[in-house]
Amino acid sequence: MFNNKEPLYIQVANDIRMNIITQKWPAGFKLPTEKTLCEIYHVSRITVRRSIDELIRENLIERKKSKGAYVKTFTEPKYEFYTLVKSFNREMIEIGEKPITKVLDLDVVTADHEIANYLKIKPGEKVIRLNRLRGKKDKYFAYFETYLSYNAKLFESLINYEDSLYEKLKEHNINLVNNREIVEALLPVKSLCTLLNINKSTPILKRTRFCEDPVKDFNEYTKCYYIGTEYKYYVDFYKK
Repeated sequence: MFNNKEPLYIQVANDIRMNIITQKWPAGFKLPTEKTLCEIYHVSRITVRRSIDELIRENLIERKKSKGAYVKTFTEPKYEFYTLVKSFNREMIEIGEKPITKVLDLDVVTADHEIANYLKIKPGEKVIRLNRLRGKKDKYFAYFETYLSYNAKLFESLINYEDSLYEKLKEHNINLVNNREIVEALLPVKSLCTLLNINKSTPILKRTRFCEDPVKDFNEYTKCYYIGTEYKYYVDFYKK
């Protein structure tokens, strides 16, 4: 589960944060005790405490005296805003560019712990994996690694398909909502340098996207990597 690139407490905090973002641990949820978290992650109590402290600083968790740690409950604002799930193709068209896509891999795989957590299924269940290069005109500047809830008919329809994924989902009456994203800046690993034909000092914008269709019980988890000098991230807000 852990790698050697980041401190353990950061990796534990990342996993707990994902549980909160995906609402596996909803607002008001009481976190497992420090002892239980030590057993889950196979780390020391000091590591667990540093992880919790990190999430408290991010305003995601709060400690209640003599009661433990809880996922923080936020007061609902007077007006609620939302964003629409916007496809890469639509983003490019809106800025006057012609989108291009190259499918690198389309397969049915079994979900590991991480993927199962994000798609709200059990580890070992089948999922669709779709890896693509995205770009405009004749230049690819983004790499998308997507995991989807398994649907046999959807998988068959994606073979040799290189247009908008969201348009294809709509053909199967799958409409994704409740979009959540994590945006971060980082430097590319060697494999990403090869895929995007860049060097290791090129800035990368990473978007981690979580979407779902609650009616169809269908989920999407996508990691998007953009060359930082080739892409601008923007959000449109709509008031209900």
